[in-house]
Amino acid sequence: MPATADASFVADLPPNVAVQFRERVDKSPDRDAFRYPVGDEWKSVTWKEAGDDVSRIAAGLLSLGVVEAEQRVGIASGTRIEWILADLGIMCAGAATTTVYPSTNEEDTAYILSDSECRVGFAEDDTQIAKLTARRSDVPTVQKVVTFDGTVDGDWVIGLADLEKLGEAYLVEHPGVIEDTAKAIRPEQLATLIYTSGTTGRPKGVRLRHSSWVYEGEAIRAQNILSQDDLEFRWLPMSHSFGKVLMSTQMAIGYSAAIDGRGDKIVDNCAAVKPTFMGAAPRIFEKAYARIITMQQAEGGVKEKIFNQAFKVGLEVDKVVLEGKNVPLVLNLQHRLFDKLVFAKIRERFGGRVRFFISGAAALNRDIAEWFHAAGILILEGYGLTESSAGSFVNLPGDYKLGTVGFVFPGSEVRIDESGEIQIKGPGVMDGYHNLPEETHKTLTDDGWLKTGDKGELDPDGKLRITGRIKELFKTSGGKYIAPPLIESKFKAVCPYASQFMVFGNERNYVVALVTLDPDAIRGWATENGVAGDYAAIVKSEACRQMVAGYVKELNENLNRWETIKKWELLDHDLSVESGELTPSMKVKRNVVEENYQSVIEGFYA
Repeated sequence: MPATADASFVADLPPNVAVQFRERVDKSPDRDAFRYPVGDEWKSVTWKEAGDDVSRIAAGLLSLGVVEAEQRVGIASGTRIEWILADLGIMCAGAATTTVYPSTNEEDTAYILSDSECRVGFAEDDTQIAKLTARRSDVPTVQKVVTFDGTVDGDWVIGLADLEKLGEAYLVEHPGVIEDTAKAIRPEQLATLIYTSGTTGRPKGVRLRHSSWVYEGEAIRAQNILSQDDLEFRWLPMSHSFGKVLMSTQMAIGYSAAIDGRGDKIVDNCAAVKPTFMGAAPRIFEKAYARIITMQQAEGGVKEKIFNQAFKVGLEVDKVVLEGKNVPLVLNLQHRLFDKLVFAKIRERFGGRVRFFISGAAALNRDIAEWFHAAGILILEGYGLTESSAGSFVNLPGDYKLGTVGFVFPGSEVRIDESGEIQIKGPGVMDGYHNLPEETHKTLTDDGWLKTGDKGELDPDGKLRITGRIKELFKTSGGKYIAPPLIESKFKAVCPYASQFMVFGNERNYVVALVTLDPDAIRGWATENGVAGDYAAIVKSEACRQMVAGYVKELNENLNRWETIKKWELLDHDLSVESGELTPSMKVKRNVVEENYQSVIEGFYA
């Protein structure tokens, strides 16, 4: 297997996250660690200041009785500076963080905190506090709730400032306790319980060690794609393993990160912060692509013609370069002109300094990746699971191939079994599922290989290509195998108004689809096309159906005959976490959607 970097660093890793963090504070005390929004301004925090905050939080937890190794402390909050400081404080106290998405419903929030036996819970605001208060009898182990912005009651619920005051007093009485605690944390000790949202059944707690997170950051550092002079914009949910990988990477390298989890502010924040890189899920790139496309369509006229010609030229240049040929002079001159007229303006929307984006958490459509690449924006696709601490593969700025997820991380191994399943082995692989030995046995082999459930293949260079999800593959009654995610991502690439496109047809004689549209994008389309009403009214209109029909036709022209969508229906609402049709990490619960719309699907075949 080709190696992307020397893996000798694995033998000399920091023993745990607490030591890794303290070492970074000592190396870079006066450098910016974090930036976060306060009103319309961005405030900076140095590594030394962050270290002091984390020490007070850790000491505050010790004062509350969180003194046993691996005791769990939950965090139910969106991504913000306090989430990161709380997480580091928990681990520096020798405890383990249990993550809870802020969109997780009341029942599952209580289940997660109860199953993990959390001693303390951090709650972002009154909304999160209300979930815990309503289920207080179901979370008997939670002795105290610490809120970032919510209302305190002077008893069960205290503020973050209150916790830090407790920490200050504890440090006076126990000087050196944080350093001693950090040194005592074993590499194999539990650092994080991340409950996978799952598409069926109860969430499963993935047990991840200190050594796993330390390894993730150091593995990225070893690949020399980032330096301490980089600036990251981080909006990704810190409840997700992808966000945690970026935190570990930041500690390993020492760059600064601007933190703001508000999804509707991503593009505006990029323009303000001017990051050099950002991690994101494919949906962000899909929405940005759709927004830019629809804006140009609305402009119409000469501007739209210039825009379309620019991308025609950009894609042609990329094709020539990919073939290893020299770009013809005329084509090169056209490209330079269009770069000034079109591509530079698109890059400026993201701040103008982005060296690359990293895409993970789901498959990125290759057409969209190529579109951004033509505009001079490099998206490096990576791959991993919560069960492998998120990061297992990534393309590199100097060695990437669109349509693949790159090389396996140095220090890890990959194999493809006889069924085509991708299996991973390495320091990032989980210990198992919390309190679920049978599930653990199904997922981990006796010799430590993680069975991912994804199908893939390795190209001659050793880069991995994901070809499908084993459980999502289905066979038509004609014996043809269908990979729904591939068809679904292709539709999102051709239709800028798409939100979800769900393909069905197991053991049927043809393939069908359920469609939802992006509410913001379709409202803009409706205004431009004289269609009135709310979302439900818009999607029922004949104009909207004709528009979608045109994109389905375009999709079908690029599919094999047996993959083509014969029938489809627009749903009267977009899928959401609240409706139970999306997981908190925004993945479609395919079985729930299929059950909810069984009559519609059956009607396709009547």
